[in-house]
Amino acid sequence: MRKRILMMSACVLTLSLMCACGKTASASDVSVSETPASETSVSEEASVETPDPIKEAIEAETSSVDTEPAGEVKAGAERVPDAEISTLIPGKYIKSQFVEGGTIEKISYTSKDYFGDKSDVEKEAYVYLPYGYDESKQYNVLYLMHGIGGDEEEWGMTGSTSRVKCIMDNLIYHGDIEPFIVVTPNGRSAKNHSKNSSDFNSFYVFGEELRNDLIPYIESHYSTYAEYSEDGYDMAATRNHRAMAGLSMGGMQTINIGIGECLDLFSYYGAFSAAPTSNVASVTAKTLDASEYEIDYFYNICGKSDGTALASHTAAAKSIASLTDKLTDGENFMWQEVSGAHDFNVWYLGFYNFAQLVFK
Repeated sequence: MRKRILMMSACVLTLSLMCACGKTASASDVSVSETPASETSVSEEASVETPDPIKEAIEAETSSVDTEPAGEVKAGAERVPDAEISTLIPGKYIKSQFVEGGTIEKISYTSKDYFGDKSDVEKEAYVYLPYGYDESKQYNVLYLMHGIGGDEEEWGMTGSTSRVKCIMDNLIYHGDIEPFIVVTPNGRSAKNHSKNSSDFNSFYVFGEELRNDLIPYIESHYSTYAEYSEDGYDMAATRNHRAMAGLSMGGMQTINIGIGECLDLFSYYGAFSAAPTSNVASVTAKTLDASEYEIDYFYNICGKSDGTALASHTAAAKSIASLTDKLTDGENFMWQEVSGAHDFNVWYLGFYNFAQLVFK
């Protein structure tokens, strides 16, 4: 296992990075960017410092994400459920929802250094609770992962201006989706889980944290469909009430870990510009064929100008429905290739679309 992880890490360093994230569009521009990722040409005669693709990618991903909502929903606003899978997010779904807005909580839970000495580690995550959250009800849960240069804050789900929160609030308000919980954790399962850490291996053992620590914490502290017990419980019994999705490196985790290792935990998956070390389609297809579990939905999106992930994500998912009977294009599988690069224009769109597909 350790050898496989180290080999994957080596691949990362030679592929111009697993996951760079470009800068997001302004709040008023919610359509997918039409501008291809810029390319840097270096003249043979010019004396230019050799670029470091890993450094540049991480700097791009850790640049500030503009989450300012486009306007606000006022009391008495008409409720019209007209969301659809699209190539842009309609303005009404990114307005700040002060009428019926959900809440965001920051949590802390105990995990372990799964790539190291297995010692205890305190991890943090953010939890979105839909408007009117009621402990007497049961809620589905989406675990939403970040990229290589980010952490639990990269999706910006930290306060009232969160784009994820605005999308969720409005999809629920207009009646397009049933309310569900969203969790944005830190995907590094190591003692040093800072976004500034240069050791990327801990991303590959996150499945242990999911199974042993994070999911049990969420299901013991929030009202989900699981019958949680400190003495152990059947997590597979409620797998169709959990979803996993992520951008870039988080897309890799969704494919390699979510499908590759945790089919008993999840039934819905979303990969947004999945990283270069994502398992190829034939590997994932074999995993699906060998499993007793079915998949309710596997959604994929990538920008046509994404120089970081398009080739690898294409190899990981575009043809997979032709390789396994567990996936059928148009029924429980979708590959969406849109104008755009490796950035939040594509990823917020991916979240908007995926939120409409899960838990149906």
